[in-house]
Amino acid sequence: MSLNVESQHREEEAGKSGFGARYALMLIVLLWASQLTGLVGLISGNAQSAIAIHFQTTKIAWFSQIGLLGGVFATPFVVKAAAMYGKKRVMVAITVLGLVGDLIAALATNYETLLVGRGIAGFYSASVPLVYALTRDVFPRRLVGPASGFLGGGVGLVALGGPFLSGWLLDDHGFRAALWFLVAGTGLALVLLLAFVPESPVREERTRMDWAGGVLLGGGLTVIVYGIGEASGWGWTSGRTLGCTAGGIVAVLAFLWVESRVAHPMFPISLLGRRRVWTTFLATGLVLGAVYGGGVVTNLLTLMPNIPGVSGGLGWTATKAAWVAAPGSILIIGAAVATGTLARRVDSRLLLGTGGALVALGFALTSQFHHTVGQFIAIGVFSAVGMGMVVSMIPVMIIESVEPEEQALANGAQGMAQGVVQGLLMQVAFVILARDGTVLKGTEFYGDDGYTNGFLLSAGVVTVAALLVLLIPKGKRLDEVEAGQAA
Repeated sequence: MSLNVESQHREEEAGKSGFGARYALMLIVLLWASQLTGLVGLISGNAQSAIAIHFQTTKIAWFSQIGLLGGVFATPFVVKAAAMYGKKRVMVAITVLGLVGDLIAALATNYETLLVGRGIAGFYSASVPLVYALTRDVFPRRLVGPASGFLGGGVGLVALGGPFLSGWLLDDHGFRAALWFLVAGTGLALVLLLAFVPESPVREERTRMDWAGGVLLGGGLTVIVYGIGEASGWGWTSGRTLGCTAGGIVAVLAFLWVESRVAHPMFPISLLGRRRVWTTFLATGLVLGAVYGGGVVTNLLTLMPNIPGVSGGLGWTATKAAWVAAPGSILIIGAAVATGTLARRVDSRLLLGTGGALVALGFALTSQFHHTVGQFIAIGVFSAVGMGMVVSMIPVMIIESVEPEEQALANGAQGMAQGVVQGLLMQVAFVILARDGTVLKGTEFYGDDGYTNGFLLSAGVVTVAALLVLLIPKGKRLDEVEAGQAA
């Protein structure tokens, strides 16, 4: 009883004084850990043009895609291990693995070795679901919503500072400097996690790892994404493309069969079968997958050279692109923090749907108006506000949908859904771009019509996601869920 009283007192004091120094420091550390994957994606996206030209490859899509595949495959095992052995402990382990992969990539002398390093480093992306689960466990109840919103809005901080960092690295020092920064960033995350983040006390019973279920789920989804990724080269109706897709689907169906029969499943069917859960996964996975897919198109458009009749890129430097994106990045941060606070009083479904509608509008307008700085800044208002609302609501909606002991598994499942959608849409976007593309000296360049159609693809998928929010049933409000067990 005394411990409960003390916990409540500490929670009340935290609410009166804001986050306080201790929680503020923890939030900053978790922010770095959660947004490092986004920063890696941003720097990698900006570097892919230089890397494609340096290694003279038409397979540059795999520079971003290979890490995504690693993360999708690893996620089932990571979140299950975290639930049993501790979220911080598992985060430290995969951060070390990510550091090894970053080192391999930075030292690579050929494109194949570079991809191996990025694939291993991609395992680190499975740590993102654990960050949000830790937040629910170690922050006081009244700070869980604002903290989750701030962490989600961290994408705005990445979007604000990341392009300037990327521009400095790439414009002044080349893509090798960017790869070495990834090594330093992952190393910093490891040190901060060890020094300042407490372990979560929330645990599942330790049981045997469901290796069969994990391999079927992670492997099946990975094979599907891989098959779609190679479809432009193999042909969409080729035996290899259809074989990979069909094999992956069969593996996922087999996963559902196995999970219904094993004593300790990787992902309980009861969790995945709840309407509030699966509809949340579907809507959020589609919207964020489309957002990041559209981001790849934006990076290529702004940084690829402008070559009449060959390339419809704008030919900006990374630094110029950073300055153009800066106002929108600030709006993302502000919208995310405000939306995270509103979630305590306003239905999170309404906030997510509104954010998705604004993002879809932004992509649709960008498809037609993407040639000048003024157009990017003006249209970016819609996209940025919507993006801030979306990224802050996704962790909140999952918190509202599951129990504390299910949090890591639920975040992992949502992350996998998002990863698969992102991987598929990225590949479809590259196929659309390539229809209006030209290969010159081993490098593929894209025309303006390809960029237009790429943005329209993202606009359409986000619109569908916003409409799917209507299928999500009402759940617990943020102030009603269990949170702050470690506080």
